[in-house]
Amino acid sequence: MSHFSLLQAPQNIIVRLPNWLGDVVMATPVLADLRHHWPQAKITAMCQGNTGTLVQEDPHLDEILNFKRPSGWIHREVHGDIIQPLRQGHYDLGILLTHSLSSAWWFWRGNIQERVGYATNGRSWLLNVPVPVPPTRDTQHLVVTYKMLLEPLGIPLSFTPPKLYLNADEQAQAQDFLRHYHVHLNDLIIGINPGAAYGSAKCWPPERFRDLVLQLLNNPRIKVLFFGDKNTTSLIQNICVGMPERVVNLAGKTSLRELMALIQVCDLLLTNDSGPMHIASALSVPLIALFGSTSDVTTGPYQGGEVIHKHVACSPCYRRECPIDFRCMTQITVDEVKQRINQMLKDK
Repeated sequence: MSHFSLLQAPQNIIVRLPNWLGDVVMATPVLADLRHHWPQAKITAMCQGNTGTLVQEDPHLDEILNFKRPSGWIHREVHGDIIQPLRQGHYDLGILLTHSLSSAWWFWRGNIQERVGYATNGRSWLLNVPVPVPPTRDTQHLVVTYKMLLEPLGIPLSFTPPKLYLNADEQAQAQDFLRHYHVHLNDLIIGINPGAAYGSAKCWPPERFRDLVLQLLNNPRIKVLFFGDKNTTSLIQNICVGMPERVVNLAGKTSLRELMALIQVCDLLLTNDSGPMHIASALSVPLIALFGSTSDVTTGPYQGGEVIHKHVACSPCYRRECPIDFRCMTQITVDEVKQRINQMLKDK
């Protein structure tokens, strides 16, 4: 790949992070690689909504610029909420990890001197360094695709894994929080995330999560924490009906930072393809990820996770809902998942 030559080392870098939680986690190696290459530069992460809280303890960042997504990208509020802060930041290098035309437009309007991003959605004219989308994109991990954007800047492809950071207070508060539910660190703590933001096609059937938990409770040491946002509250309530107090429903009861800290105390996380899956991987928590409609090659756990994926003929389809018989997920049995869990916990 040809290199673009910066006249001098950038002093003030802004990175537009992706919009989905899991994608933000997978983009964190870009921040570390930029810091390693330009240790003296100021590095700012530009984040939509609450996603910036994921990286607020990241030692490679100097600042986080949070913004709310406008209802339309040419509306007046864009100028005050997005364009103005970009201009005031006086950034000499901007890296777009998003593919949208609007994000490139904002960088251009924000007077960012050098603008790097993939040449997608007709936005090349807004970029100084329009990088061709790699032909290997569909056969490599998204982490690699993000890192490849740095190659034209002279930053070679690294082995840096995604990583998230918690401070000591957050870790202590998580333990206090769990004590309230009679969960202690000497228990075998299994976290379960039965939802997924993108749609039901990514989710193992809820009755199977329920059957699995009822069997796991035969081990008296096991405590189960169910994680989810407000959108999965009723799903998880239905799974937990009649469960003993060793099963704790935390759906909608935690902030994003609290969720991270609680995932970190788990001995294992069982999850669909989701943001919490990537959070667990980036915190080095053992995990089992159930894949169906999406590709574990491109968005599976980057390190340390086990994947169960049946690779049926129609997978990955990337649909929100299955139009046929949901074979990719129904072929994953309760017994198979239970055996994997027992295998991973056997030395605990």
